[in-house]
Amino acid sequence: LPLWLIVSATMDAVSSVKLPVRQIYVSSSLWKKNLAAAGPQKFTQEFIDKQVEEFEVGKRHLANMMEEDPETFTQEDIDRSIAYLFPSGLFEKRARPFMKHPEEIFPKQTAIQWDAKGRPFHFLFYTGKQSYYSLLHDVYEKILAIERHQDKMRNKGLFTSDTKQILLTGSRWLLKEEIEENLVENISDQDYMRLIQLMEKLLSMPYCSLEKEFILKFRKQLEVQSSKYEIPALQYDPQGVAFSVADGRRKTAKASITLRDSGSGNITINGRNYLHYFPVLQNRVQLMFPLLFVGMMGRFDIEGSVEGSGHSAQAGALRLAISRALLSFVSEGEVEKMRQAGLLTADPRIRERKKP
Repeated sequence: LPLWLIVSATMDAVSSVKLPVRQIYVSSSLWKKNLAAAGPQKFTQEFIDKQVEEFEVGKRHLANMMEEDPETFTQEDIDRSIAYLFPSGLFEKRARPFMKHPEEIFPKQTAIQWDAKGRPFHFLFYTGKQSYYSLLHDVYEKILAIERHQDKMRNKGLFTSDTKQILLTGSRWLLKEEIEENLVENISDQDYMRLIQLMEKLLSMPYCSLEKEFILKFRKQLEVQSSKYEIPALQYDPQGVAFSVADGRRKTAKASITLRDSGSGNITINGRNYLHYFPVLQNRVQLMFPLLFVGMMGRFDIEGSVEGSGHSAQAGALRLAISRALLSFVSEGEVEKMRQAGLLTADPRIRERKKP
């Protein structure tokens, strides 16, 4: 037979046999998606609208189950109903059952940023963080505007560095997460620090008050914690002397204090002089510290009663009671200083169990 015919027959025989083929260079992991690199999942407006519709239907069903009016069924009622129907002892609150409006669950998304031909609307689109870099442009434009105003004042001979500054006491810069929520973009820690440095530069300029409204958009007012404390009202005895009554506790010790103004500094605990009741110097120092802190040593007569626990815990309970009674005699600024010093905070520690 010809050689070419033998080779052809051999190739046909080999091709008719199906051998198992394994591509060792292809791994199953290559077919999986990298969800972390893909970023947050995108949701269409149609999907959000459908979820809102389902939420409203579920809300009405839940209101009917709880025999409530669906029209006046609020989110607080929903939370209370879910906690009742699905009781959970999980420590992590985010792992417990909940029912929230879809706008609170699904993250905010930016609108379509290009036209029908695929051309982006914003000139910073290809930076990947157009809102962030647009904000940097705006801040720098404010800086240039203030510099132009400074030059104008210099030309008129009216420039001065002692200008009215913005009062920022009791406020802070927005956190990185809050900036991301406003921009609807993810930024790095370096991006956040760059923005804050630029805002600090704007704030340090002599005429920064011209952009006060813009700066305050990136500040958050802090709540004064001292405003949460209930200040006991002053009372007066038949002689017209003002006094205040307050209670305190530490561990199992409970104390009650009567603080009388225009006194001579006498302190009695359970009918005994405090020097005799607390023979240890450390306990007496703890008792007198609130008066020393506000500079009112020797002004008040103090009558106290305490029970439970040992002398150290009793001194702590009396100190807390004295601090609370002093709130009626001090200003709001001193109340905040007392809070920062820890005089108005109850000691949360409890007595340990007996070890075998």
